[in-house]
Amino acid sequence: MPASQPADRFAHYLRFRSVLEDPFVELDLGLAGLAEADVEALQAPLQGALAAMRRIEEGSLANADEQRMVGHFWLRAPGLAPATDLEQEIVRTLAGIEQFAASVHAGRIAPPEGGAFTKVVLCGIGGSALGPMLLADVFGGPEAPMTLCVLDNTDPDGIDRALEQLGALQDALVVVISKSGGTPETRNGMLEVERACRQQGLAMAPRAIAVTMPGSALARRAEQEGWLATFPMWDWVGGRTSITSAVGLLPGALLGMDLRAFLAGAAAMDDATRGSDVWRNPAAMLAVFWHHEGKGRGERAMVVLPYKDRLLLLSRYLQQLVMESLGKELDRQGRVVNQGIAVYGNKGSTDQHAYVQQLRDGRHDFFALFVRVLQDRAAGHFEVEPGVTSGDFLDGLWQGTRAALFDKGRTSGTLCVERLDERVLGALVALFERTVALYAELIDVNAYHQPGVEAGKKAAAKVLALQQQLVAALTADGQDVAALGKRVGADPADCWPILQHLAANRPEVHAVQAHDPTRAVFLRR
Repeated sequence: MPASQPADRFAHYLRFRSVLEDPFVELDLGLAGLAEADVEALQAPLQGALAAMRRIEEGSLANADEQRMVGHFWLRAPGLAPATDLEQEIVRTLAGIEQFAASVHAGRIAPPEGGAFTKVVLCGIGGSALGPMLLADVFGGPEAPMTLCVLDNTDPDGIDRALEQLGALQDALVVVISKSGGTPETRNGMLEVERACRQQGLAMAPRAIAVTMPGSALARRAEQEGWLATFPMWDWVGGRTSITSAVGLLPGALLGMDLRAFLAGAAAMDDATRGSDVWRNPAAMLAVFWHHEGKGRGERAMVVLPYKDRLLLLSRYLQQLVMESLGKELDRQGRVVNQGIAVYGNKGSTDQHAYVQQLRDGRHDFFALFVRVLQDRAAGHFEVEPGVTSGDFLDGLWQGTRAALFDKGRTSGTLCVERLDERVLGALVALFERTVALYAELIDVNAYHQPGVEAGKKAAAKVLALQQQLVAALTADGQDVAALGKRVGADPADCWPILQHLAANRPEVHAVQAHDPTRAVFLRR
């Protein structure tokens, strides 16, 4: 069903337009299918959400499960921190990161074997990897002083492939990011890098940096082994909102980013999204759009389509920020609500040759959010046909796609920026962080805990404990799955996938009929 066009399209665009002037970030909801009544209906809840945000920024306990504050907003405005010692620590950390990166770039911090550091190997998971990866995709390249390789999974084949592509590690810094030091994926990546260093006759400690909480197992190891440096993480900064902490700032600085500009852009957006005038508050208006499209229940997914190759990873970054924050079984009253907003995307105009076909003609189970960058390239002008550049085609394809979607009743919003630089990216990050926080208040869920993630970690620990029992139960005489399950007191259904994996990877574990659960026999060689 085609969406109805307002009588005065330009006036409608102006009414549903909210702007941050410096850096320029425009939220255009002219094709979002919103009416004034939709915004006004949420005025009172939004004022309550804005008041809740003020309490969070003042230091109230936002994460009741873990009895902690939520203060990633202070990272770009340290003066807002509720205690002087927090403010000073934020300021010291930023200065320390800038000094460390400058020393690396100048060669004052260098490999003990000689030469200079030109690579960064980062071991992290979730926000501790996605934030740095986004920064590298936007600001990395031949002109950057260093390259970034991220190990963000515990897949041995993936780790081998990444390290093989990296080659010699003599000129590589190793950055390990983990609050506790016990996160399995990060710890495993660190141990794999340490092994690779040994194979190349190198010690890891003289090239290693920890980003962790003071007093953690990782901090103790870094101190005992004499790592190059340790930068703090704090319990009041969650992984998915850590890009403006040392988690993002250290890799960003090593890549040559202007950290102060990045933080200033985030601070400017924070200021703009504190305002009580909902119509002029980009985060409040974006939250209204999300709420309207999903009827406050997340009934439609958000498809993120940046028309800029450097923003390819934006949808992945937002998947974690939005889905981990909003995807909750219970609201804060303990009621079962099963909330969330699914996020997916790639980039324009690539997707016009992929899933935009379904977006226009298939299931109407989504809304679109475009990102448009006005500046095509940093310098130069080249016409692919008379009077038309590649960038003209790209912008025309954005306009054509959103119009084609709207003609079929598919609504969209557009974020438009002048150029893609540190200030702008900082503002975009802050906009989505604030929108998530406001939307969470509208639907009454805790945006700052992740019980589902913790449940998965606990379940994995049980699997590994059972694996140890099964290995101990194996003998030289073959036993089937049922017999092994009985021997360790576990359900054969739980034992089967573990035994399959052991037989495929452990030389001491042999299997006969390894892929038939009814006939397989496992033994220790």
